Amino acid sequence: MTNPKVSPKSRASVIVSIIAARSDALVFFGATGDLAYKKVFPALHAMVHRERLAVPIIGVAKQGWGLEELRARARKSVAEHALVKDDAALQQLCELLRYVDGDYNDAATFEALRQALGDAKRPLHYLAIPPSLFGVVVSHLKASGAADNARVVVEKPFGRDLDSAKALNATLHGAFDESAIFRIDHYLGKETVQNLRFFRFANTFLEPIWNRHYVKSVQITMAESFGVQGRGAFYEEAGAIRDVVQNHMLQVVGMLAMEPPATTYVESARDELVKVFRQIAPLEPQNVVRGQFEGYREEPGVAADSQVETFAALRLRIDSWRWHGVPFFIRAGKCLPLTRTEVVVNFERPPLARLVPRSSNFIRLQLTPDLEIALGVQVKKAGERMIGEPSELTLLNRATVDEAGAYERLLGDAMAGDPTLFAREDAVEAAWAIVDPVVHTPTALKLYQPGVWGPAAASSLTEDVGGWTALSGRADGAEPHDA
Repeated sequence: MTNPKVSPKSRASVIVSIIAARSDALVFFGATGDLAYKKVFPALHAMVHRERLAVPIIGVAKQGWGLEELRARARKSVAEHALVKDDAALQQLCELLRYVDGDYNDAATFEALRQALGDAKRPLHYLAIPPSLFGVVVSHLKASGAADNARVVVEKPFGRDLDSAKALNATLHGAFDESAIFRIDHYLGKETVQNLRFFRFANTFLEPIWNRHYVKSVQITMAESFGVQGRGAFYEEAGAIRDVVQNHMLQVVGMLAMEPPATTYVESARDELVKVFRQIAPLEPQNVVRGQFEGYREEPGVAADSQVETFAALRLRIDSWRWHGVPFFIRAGKCLPLTRTEVVVNFERPPLARLVPRSSNFIRLQLTPDLEIALGVQVKKAGERMIGEPSELTLLNRATVDEAGAYERLLGDAMAGDPTLFAREDAVEAAWAIVDPVVHTPTALKLYQPGVWGPAAASSLTEDVGGWTALSGRADGAEPHDA
């Protein structure tokens, strides 16, 4: 179905933006922040190293710094986090750097930015700042003229619910055309996630079985063995559903469930993703389990009576011809037995129950920490009897690039005007519509001990399909239980 929010004119402008000239300057707000230190500077260094970046790079922040302090920060960041060692690229990066120090609420800061841009006509503005500052920065960019012919990259979280996402979209559209807005989700730039979509559509043998006739369930797990790591104040504003489910996990669902995109139309992949989101029924309380690990409320910045979830498990229904009746499950949480992100597509049991008493055919795609693709099969057990036993055939196992590689890819695409790996307005709003009911009316919070698979209630969501499939690594032997 054609997206009513994206007019033919807007679609044409998206196509034009891709073939238009690259951005001729990069401005990043929040240049002295943690995200810039851990991800942005290493990504910029890698882009210079690969000869993909040779334009002015202007950092903006309110720190009381000068250019030399920013360069020192860049050197330290690259030394600690860069993927490759290249002193020449680091020197070139430092030469490209400019710095504007000032308050985001002060128009003078943006006049200084306009001057720092010099002859640049097509800047890219990267808002690596808290969402609460997006509105004021965008307004000043427009008033100063720095938004003219420019593009803007917006970090997640994109809103806190459907209404705030719509309001943020309206704010951005006050200064930028939709074709110039790049809503970044670093997960989409990961090599392993790219491989997921490639595997889905590049292998002919999958298509005949990738449907409700053969697939019994799809399970997606994003497990972290650590806690909030001192970011309690941030997590109090987010929680697992806002932090990773509404964006990262639903994007993975979309890639698994979408129809093959047309190769001749640049927006086709994003169109298919939106179709999937619109076919997912809004969440109901009985299909959501929220948990919180024991000890979370003792974290700095966390309320003593916090009701924020550090674990969430969901059961989704996709009302499409291909997936009708196939449950999609998501679970994501902190302080779980291991750190791993996996997709498991479980297939129906063959009719010969005497040989195969239960379903054990599956495709497992591990996305973190490394890329692994494996096939679950039944083989004959040694001996006289025709009895099967499960076995797993590893098709691919290789180390993956660091997350900074995702930022390098995404910033490069944004500068080129390529929107493929970025969330479109209608996709963001459709994803929020799925989780909005339980965001506004949260289900009861259940406590769990660190080191188990969340609260026991999460198991009830998957009872009719045989339970949650154990993750690779086999460190997940502990059964979930309520504290």
